[in-house]
Amino acid sequence: MVPEQSLKNSESTSSKMSTITGKTNLVGLLGQPVNHSLSPIMHNAAYEVMGLDWCYIAMPCESKNLEKVTKALRYLDCKGLNITIPHKQEVLKACNKLTEIANNIQAVNTLIPEKNNQWIGANTDLEGFLTPLKNHDFKGKNVVVMGCGGSARAVVMALNSLDIKKVTIIGRNKNSLDIFVKNMSNLSKKNISIEGVNNKELNVSPYIEEADLIINTTPIGMNSRSNKQENIPLGNEIWECLSNKTILYDLIYTPRPTNWLKLGQKNNCFTIDGLDMLVEQGAFSIKLWSGFNDVPIEIMKSCAEKHLML
Repeated sequence: MVPEQSLKNSESTSSKMSTITGKTNLVGLLGQPVNHSLSPIMHNAAYEVMGLDWCYIAMPCESKNLEKVTKALRYLDCKGLNITIPHKQEVLKACNKLTEIANNIQAVNTLIPEKNNQWIGANTDLEGFLTPLKNHDFKGKNVVVMGCGGSARAVVMALNSLDIKKVTIIGRNKNSLDIFVKNMSNLSKKNISIEGVNNKELNVSPYIEEADLIINTTPIGMNSRSNKQENIPLGNEIWECLSNKTILYDLIYTPRPTNWLKLGQKNNCFTIDGLDMLVEQGAFSIKLWSGFNDVPIEIMKSCAEKHLML
């Protein structure tokens, strides 16, 4: 990681950074799929303003190739990587060290170059997730989290700071769900109750009805323009019991809004999509890679929003 610098010294050269040259450095995203990602749009906009001669590319990568690809990119002096579905836990094997947050939740979404061609694993999802919730009070409230993957781990850890009463994790795979709940219970505050519910075995309607906040951490609904039941987490019918006092938070941002959030809007619920989280976690990644403290977050968000409207 380069030393912290002042943006003032680089602003005069920012206009030169839009052209890729032989000196341009590589940064990017690894996942599958990645063709929907807004990260290249917002990151490259930020680099131009910051005067960084970097180019951010979304790179599709199968799980079986993840270790080889991350190693090769490090040897190519890649300046940083973001990691998305489905690699946030598998990529732990590629890390020489982990930050405290990444180690606690055992999920990584950011790789930072380390000496000797190694990677440091970090997680910026936690900070990104909390930003859209900063004006809401969840003390003593009930929260439902759909999914138990790498993003869900960051979400549950972040919920620790909101003084909530109970977190219910809804998952389809009983074994994965049980492991997730056990791990998260060990890491969470003692006054927070964490319960796992397998929606294949139990009726989850009572949990939906009592929830003050429901978060979708699964990829269900991503990039889908149809209103089919399989494109909505848990299906259409379950949401008939939804209270208009419940906040719905979907980590997905394409389409905007998702079909699930459209259901919430019909029920007069307050809804949040994943764009703010994407922008905030991306900005934090840039800080870790570059050493800059001043990242143009509003420009990143504006460019992402404009692209979504195309």
